[in-house]
Amino acid sequence: MAEHVIKLPDVGEGVAEAELVEWHVKVGDPVQEDTVLAAVMTDKATVEIPSPVEGEVKWLGAEVGEIVAVGSPIVRIEIAGDTSPSDEDPMDDGEGEAPIAEGMASEGEDLPPPPAEPSPRPDKKAERRETPPAPKPAASSARPVPSGAPRPRGEKPLASPAVRLRAKEAGVDLRQVPGSGPAGRINHDDLDAFIARGPQAAIPSGLQRKDGVEEVRIVGLRRRIAEKMALAKSRIPHITYVEEIDVTALEELRARLNADGKADRPRLTILPFLMRAIVRAVAEQPALNATFDDEAGVVHRHAPVHIGIAAQTPAGLMVPVVRHAEARDLFDCASEAARLADAARDGSATREDLTGSTITITSLGAMGGVVTTPVINHPEVAIVGVNKIMMRPVWDGAQFVPRKMMNLSSSFDHRVIDGWDAAVFVQRLKTLMETPALIFVET
Repeated sequence: MAEHVIKLPDVGEGVAEAELVEWHVKVGDPVQEDTVLAAVMTDKATVEIPSPVEGEVKWLGAEVGEIVAVGSPIVRIEIAGDTSPSDEDPMDDGEGEAPIAEGMASEGEDLPPPPAEPSPRPDKKAERRETPPAPKPAASSARPVPSGAPRPRGEKPLASPAVRLRAKEAGVDLRQVPGSGPAGRINHDDLDAFIARGPQAAIPSGLQRKDGVEEVRIVGLRRRIAEKMALAKSRIPHITYVEEIDVTALEELRARLNADGKADRPRLTILPFLMRAIVRAVAEQPALNATFDDEAGVVHRHAPVHIGIAAQTPAGLMVPVVRHAEARDLFDCASEAARLADAARDGSATREDLTGSTITITSLGAMGGVVTTPVINHPEVAIVGVNKIMMRPVWDGAQFVPRKMMNLSSSFDHRVIDGWDAAVFVQRLKTLMETPALIFVET
């Protein structure tokens, strides 16, 4: 038999390391050629590592959540074949080194010793992966496990006089002791077990205490989100500005446009209207369509408006980007936003789809709440948060009338955006969305 060593390949983009996010195999599993062995993630792109050979997995070189350098051994696969010198590669140096997966390992690199060979300092992590835990020996004199819930108040428990006397001396209410004997009869072992468990055994079965802590590793996309949120909150001093907007006229326009029902047009939500309003507003305030390189101390004001749309996916929060929103009309914005949201949810979004935004919109849809405090998508300087639309009574000067109202909760990088400029920007969005015809008027 021979061993094939698979190393973490170069996944492109100049990446030097990747995070192992999933194993598809375990030690001892048989694999075929092209069987997916593992998945690694870098910069929100997940790459699957296939097997180039058929054989049996003998060793796994990392655990889920570990960062692995490109070129590091990650899997050993035992393959059928004679390892005698006569059958070895004529270019082999004869020292018995296992063959290396083509295109996945660099020449001349020392490999970890096979797990079967003894070592004066064993790798405890590898031992833990390869050696299953030994089964616990069965207790020869285990006590019977009491079954059944504590008896209702007033029901007489079944027990011998000796058991009753012991319970009385111990101050135990036998109605709270589950019995393991016939018809729920309580014996000495049941009483001993109840006393050993302590007062928690007297809690009614409907409300029971729970113990234990579940450990959940933060890996993959969830780790990337955590790192980016921590970066944004630690570096960016946020200022959040909230304003209410009367979207009654906008909702009437949206309903009328959707009622046309043309097959070549997507159904409109409030999002494309807000995108077009942002394009108009940042044309007047280019400082808001910007990214801040805080290490170099340089603000980059962008001519194109690339709007990130924060989207919740099964894997976590992602921000697909509608590029060149300034060159898209209302329906084009809606189509592209829908395409990107679907791609983010089904995992088909590309690196280009998920990078390069210059300003971001975040919305929780119908669960948007009254007010939120959005976290800026670093290194941008502004994010616009959409809250849910609610019918509210509004005073029109003579009476209260029902109006559809929505809050915008927007956050800004206070290092480069003053409160006054933030207010001017949001008030401009308010004007455009309360009088939606202005969104379409070129000035």
